[in-house]
Amino acid sequence: MPGAFKLPSMPVVTRDLTASIVVFLVAMPLCMGIAVASGVPPEKGLITGIIGGIVVGSLAGSPLQVSGPAAGLAVVVFELVRDQGLSALGPILILAGLIQVVAGIARLGGWFRAISPAVVHGMLAGIGVLIVVGQFHVLFDAKPLPSGLQNLAAAPGRIFGLSADNIQSAELAFGIGVLTITAMLGWEKLRPASMKLVPGALVGVLAGTFAAMAFSLDVSHVNVPQSIASAIALPGPGLLAKWMDPSIIAAALAIAFIASAETLLSAAAVDRMHDGVRTNYNKELRAQGVGNLLCGLAGALPMTGVIVRSSANVQAGATTRMSTIFHGIWILGFVALLPWVLREIPMAALGAILVVTGWRLVSLSHARHLFSHYGPLPAFIWLATLVTVVAEDLLTGVLVGIGLSMLELVPHLRRLGLVVSEGELAGAHAINLSGSATFVSLPKLSDTLERAPAGQPVRLDVTGLTTVDHTCAELIKDWFQRRRAAGDAVELLGARGKTAALAH
Repeated sequence: MPGAFKLPSMPVVTRDLTASIVVFLVAMPLCMGIAVASGVPPEKGLITGIIGGIVVGSLAGSPLQVSGPAAGLAVVVFELVRDQGLSALGPILILAGLIQVVAGIARLGGWFRAISPAVVHGMLAGIGVLIVVGQFHVLFDAKPLPSGLQNLAAAPGRIFGLSADNIQSAELAFGIGVLTITAMLGWEKLRPASMKLVPGALVGVLAGTFAAMAFSLDVSHVNVPQSIASAIALPGPGLLAKWMDPSIIAAALAIAFIASAETLLSAAAVDRMHDGVRTNYNKELRAQGVGNLLCGLAGALPMTGVIVRSSANVQAGATTRMSTIFHGIWILGFVALLPWVLREIPMAALGAILVVTGWRLVSLSHARHLFSHYGPLPAFIWLATLVTVVAEDLLTGVLVGIGLSMLELVPHLRRLGLVVSEGELAGAHAINLSGSATFVSLPKLSDTLERAPAGQPVRLDVTGLTTVDHTCAELIKDWFQRRRAAGDAVELLGARGKTAALAH
């Protein structure tokens, strides 16, 4: 029966089992660290990781993508918990999950991909800055301050010990953080090829934990309950009343929008890493909605598809969704059977992992790529989004970025439409594009390119294109690379100027 779930063969199961262990080792410190960065107990992140692995992994439209708590939502959750309390998080996530499910049923998945990469990467860079300046204080066993600008302003005093409540404890915690970062980065740079799948985050956390244990250091440790079931907090009787609150509705819309955009862009990146089944974006959106709905019912963190764990999954040799499902089972088993191990981890070690994770989100190389390939406007959109996220808040930053993206349409207002025609020509699948290929026409362009039959030569005629913005240019370029990696012949006709570079 088409679409029916089939058990994979034993060799595939073996590869997926091995990959799942690697993903589990990557996910454990990140699930807890992102929870701490979100201002909630670590076990909340572990519950999200379990749901993301077992439930969303079973339903996902992107079989090799791994879902769980994401650094991209840590700042949003931190602000929500600070302003509205932890009890508001459940109702917000249930509503956000329902919004995602409805969006998937309405087949809106492709439209989230139309968001400019400059906006998305600027958003992630801003989040990275906020995580770094916030988790910097955790390195000293201190709590982050309410806003990114306050965290930034307090950093000099923190590093010179001028604002530490217990200077000796702060120095010991900072030492653990530095050791964790050093071990993590050192391992990633120097590890032997035979151990390339052992994640640096795990090595860093182990180094910090063993140092704290060996010297009996007086530092703060992770505090998880004896039973993971006790961490589940079902919504109270006032659920419907909370949904009448405009601020709750606005928060749910923001989380649904940001989580969906990050998930589907991550799925597109995962597709570029392998030659297997392509992502069904609407199915993935529905699966994420179910996952966030369940996280809301359990009182856990929101989830997205996450690129760090997903890339680890692909690189470790995963071939089916069983790897993602297994990794969720390993998290559940570890938390249920060995919670005492988690209580030995210093908080500074988790803060250190998040500092590195946040720094890597600030991808200056992407800004340079935008500037060199597409000019100053996309790079300015990236920078403006980043600055607004740090200075104001995440949603404002995204809206500013999207607003600035509209400037790319101004020179082409008289001819914004994209005209597509397809057919067979001399044994090849011929696609003709004319008009303007901008982000507003990206879903149409994406569907057209993905319809091209696999294993058949393709002729892409862009003679009639008057413009190609950087969002569509990145899509076409990725499509070319994927077709050629699969051994398919692709011919580009009528390219001129920057359009000619799309096939390279």
